[in-house]
Amino acid sequence: MYELKTKENENSVIEFIENVGHPQKKEDAYRLLDIFTETTGFQAKMWGSSIIGFGSYHYKYASGHEGDAPLVGFSPRKAKISLYMATGDGAREELLASFGKHTAGKGCVYINKVDDIDINVLRALIKQSVEFLRKTYREE
Repeated sequence: MYELKTKENENSVIEFIENVGHPQKKEDAYRLLDIFTETTGFQAKMWGSSIIGFGSYHYKYASGHEGDAPLVGFSPRKAKISLYMATGDGAREELLASFGKHTAGKGCVYINKVDDIDINVLRALIKQSVEFLRKTYREE
């Protein structure tokens, strides 16, 4: 059976950020840590070896595949910073129009640096993602 590699663990978020090689990405990781923590109210946790996640939810797809994932999160990757946020009901795309310099995938938004984006829009994106996932995957 398939086992998820990206699980919540007890690894240190601060230690992970301290090991980010690029000084600007390290500084941005600390800024994002503050923004995500303040916006969600959740303590940061490591998910897998490189994702800093906030909160969690349990999902189960029609295929039977299920697991746990952070409500939102980020990872200061070598090429770009990945922001993990749900696509939601179209609200994400509307917010991204005024977000600043970025590219977007299905569940990720990629930025070069925090100075390229609007922090207030980031906070709105985080809130939208948390609300959407809580509504979609509420415990029954």
